[in-house]
Amino acid sequence: MALHFEPAEFEARSRRARDAMATRGLDAMLLFAQESMYWLTGYDSFGFCFFQCLVLRADGGMTLLTRAPDLRQAQHTSIIKDIRIWVDRADASPASQLRELIYDLKLAGAEVGVEYDTHGLTAANGRAIDGELDGFVRLSDASDLIPRLRAVKSPAEVAYVRRAAALADAALLAGLSEIRAGAHEADILAAMQGAVLKGGGDYPGNEFIIGSGEDALLCRYKSGRRRLSENDQITLEFAGVWRHYHAALMRTVIVGRTAPRHVELHAAAREALAAVEDAMRPGATFGEVFDAHARVMDGRGLEAHRLNACGYSLGARFTPSWMDWPMFYRGSPVTVEPDMVLFAHMILMDSDAGAAMCLGRTYLTTADAPLSLSTAPIDLDIR
Repeated sequence: MALHFEPAEFEARSRRARDAMATRGLDAMLLFAQESMYWLTGYDSFGFCFFQCLVLRADGGMTLLTRAPDLRQAQHTSIIKDIRIWVDRADASPASQLRELIYDLKLAGAEVGVEYDTHGLTAANGRAIDGELDGFVRLSDASDLIPRLRAVKSPAEVAYVRRAAALADAALLAGLSEIRAGAHEADILAAMQGAVLKGGGDYPGNEFIIGSGEDALLCRYKSGRRRLSENDQITLEFAGVWRHYHAALMRTVIVGRTAPRHVELHAAAREALAAVEDAMRPGATFGEVFDAHARVMDGRGLEAHRLNACGYSLGARFTPSWMDWPMFYRGSPVTVEPDMVLFAHMILMDSDAGAAMCLGRTYLTTADAPLSLSTAPIDLDIR
């Protein structure tokens, strides 16, 4: 079996989940997030693009309802023993088959939590579930239950994140070795992703972000490649990935002559990152960490050029995004705890000057100051 954790690790996670369910008075959970399934059982698949549900009961029993292509996937990659198949056909109704499953599991009339807030449950399927189960069980939104548990990493998870961070450093070195005037973005991207895969890593939860020239001011992947000019800028946001655990890095690299604005923006990004590091300690809120970033940026007159969030949690994530809960933004009440894996990104996009400057890295929180998981320098890189 392709399991990446010991049975005792999965049992500890199940106990934590069931304790949280008991606190909320839940008899069962309907899990639709692939991350939740992977965390609880090891189940590894992109089959969540179709209807798929893992039923977790208060007694620890688990039943997966999925399609036939994922039967062997679940048998091979997970500890799930009870796997039920909903059948593809013109009148298929997996939501009604879920109702039948709940009846078979003697959960009729039970208090059932649902993971509504996930890419693994479309609005259409969510409406179908509500329609089928209305009056049959008592449903409540428990989307936050598993993410809150996943946010604090076990020692086994931290070991995987460290492997991911080493792969991120390798990807950065590979990319930097290709960056020069005349270089093609495709070669840079191939070198970076290749370094992760050659190191035994995985594809990331979303595409590596690469953009030069005007595209250096973008925060998302887009199709299309160009060659770097004699004087250019290129922004890279990417992650090393090991067993789906992510460690992200972000850099803007200058090619050729350095503009004074780039130097100014880099100084602001570096100062803001230091302020975030100082704030990222147990007991502080995620909102307070964001405020530390904003004070530096706004104090330098850069409010119009910064974003309204400056990072987020990382962990084992699946497409379409490696971003995890929670996020650094104003007013977030979530508290920093030891053994969180947090990506802090200082993003400055000055459209008036056509200048980008981004600086980010992943940290492991401790009982005191956070530990950078990357060994890469954060100086302004000029090629």
